[in-house]
Order: sequence, then structure tokens, then C-alpha cells
Amino acid sequence: MKRIATFLDSRRLIRRILTILFLISVLLIACAKTETELPKKKKPIVGVEGQKQFYIGIVPEEQLFTQLERYEPLADYLTMKVGRKITFTILPRYRRVIDDFVSKKIDGAFLGSFIYALAHTKLGVEVLARPVNLAGISTYHGLIFVRKDSGIRTIKDMKGKTFVMAAKSTTAGYLLPLQFFRKNGITNYKAYFKETYFAGTHEDAILDVLNRKADIGAAKNTVFERFAAEDSRLTNELTLIARSPDVPENGLAVRKDLEQSIKAKLKEALLNMHNDADGRNVLKQFGAQKFIDTTDRDYDPVFSLAKEAGIDVATFRDTDN
Repeated sequence: MKRIATFLDSRRLIRRILTILFLISVLLIACAKTETELPKKKKPIVGVEGQKQFYIGIVPEEQLFTQLERYEPLADYLTMKVGRKITFTILPRYRRVIDDFVSKKIDGAFLGSFIYALAHTKLGVEVLARPVNLAGISTYHGLIFVRKDSGIRTIKDMKGKTFVMAAKSTTAGYLLPLQFFRKNGITNYKAYFKETYFAGTHEDAILDVLNRKADIGAAKNTVFERFAAEDSRLTNELTLIARSPDVPENGLAVRKDLEQSIKAKLKEALLNMHNDADGRNVLKQFGAQKFIDTTDRDYDPVFSLAKEAGIDVATFRDTDN
């Protein structure tokens, strides 16, 4: 068992080291190219040159490489369709979303349901569309899970244990646990558990339970399922004990004051991707069938869950404690 724990511990460290090495290698290659040869000039995309870049944030659900593989082809496709250079940027923390919208460091973001509810309530951010996954589902839900060999199955079994959550501005990684605690009569969860903490990503929360750093965890089902498809130990060694209601999958939301023409082009491009060959190819890489129209009404379950969890969305602040 110690070997397994060591392996899992090493896995996260290795991924982070590889990320750093990858970025360094990209820089070195770029420098080498400048010294030896001039890069070939690419054919410009009509309407892009001379235009201000459009920055779209991505919340840190999984490891960097996993997210880049999914989102980079979409950025290229939207750049071609919208006529504005679109750059995706992975945000280091969920709570950066609100600050970066305020400072206009990002013009849009693919947001989970709770962080969208916060951004919409506080800043008037507007959702445009969300993906339908390959199974035909456009929603996700939160999961609470433990190791099968932990002996934990009820809230009483959890007393004095360690609980890991993904991040404070997430539905799956915070709202669900809070609602679960209150539903079971736990008003001061920090006193009830030996320790509670935030792992930062859904994947890290899952890993911490898998490698016995935490006894109980909460994370997003879509991340859990993608991870389980790669590593059978998730289904062999973990068991689910609670889930949240279904809420909208991460949708693209934009600043309220963004040019109406850009909003319209982005929405049209997303909603019509499945109608052309290039779009279908990008969707396949993204892990989706298509994008569908999304409105504020779709987030009613999020506001209900927040109310049950004792959270006022208008005054909520993410302080990671």
C-alpha cells in the first residue's frame, strides 16, 4: 500500500515538473528558431490582424496538459469564425475569475455553474452556450466519495475524519458538501471534522482520497469519470456516497459590456459548430457533440443549492478558508 501511495504522490509532482519542462522547451525552441531562421509567415485570418486579442479564461478543473488538449483547437476554430484572435488562459485559482473580469484581463470564461452564478450576480456576466458531451448530456453534478476500505458510509462515520474539497467557488467541490452537512445537522463542519481543506482542482481532490491523504472528498462527476476511464483504481477503490442535483456544464460567459457583434459571432460559431466538418473535428477533440443555447434560467438549481447550503450568492466571497 505504501508503494501505491508513493506512486500516486509522485504522479502529481511528475505532472507539474513536466509542465514546467514543457514550457521551458517551448521557449528554448522559440529562441533557437530566431537565431537560425526567420519563421515562415502564416496566411493571416481575415479580420484578425490589427484587432485586439480576445481573452477567455478557463477554470482549473484538471491538470494543465489535459485542459490545453481540450481547449486549444477550440481557440483556433473560434478565431477563424469570429475574426478576432482568441486566446485561452488557464486561471490559477477559481477566485481569480471575478477579479479578472473586473480588471478586464479576461473578456470571457468557461465557467462552472456556481462561479457563473457569482459572476452573473455581482458583475452581470452573460452566458452564451454550453457543450453537450459525447453521451448527449449537457449537465454535471457533484460527488462525495470515500475509499471502499475506509468503513465510511454515513455522516456519523465521518466525524473526526479529513475532508478534501476542490475549491470554494465550485458547485461540486463546495456547495454540495455544505448542503450535505446542513442536511445532516452539521452546522459547524470545521469542528466536526479533524481537518477540511481545498485541493485546488477536482482531480487533486480525487487523488488525495485515492492516495489516503484525505478520508472523504468532493468533486465533479465529469472529472471523476474522465479520470476513471484512464485509471481503473478509481472505480475499484472508491465508492460514492452522495451527489448534488444536475447543473449546467461549463458554459462560455462574457463581459456584460462586450461588443454586441462579438457576442453574436461567438454564440453563432458555437451553436453551429456541429454543422461543418472543421467544427465537428474540434468538437470531437473537445469531447462534445455540439454546443447548445444557455440562459440564466438554467442556473436556477445552483441558486437553490446555494440557499440550502446557507450561502447568499450576492455577498459570498472566496477566501479559501
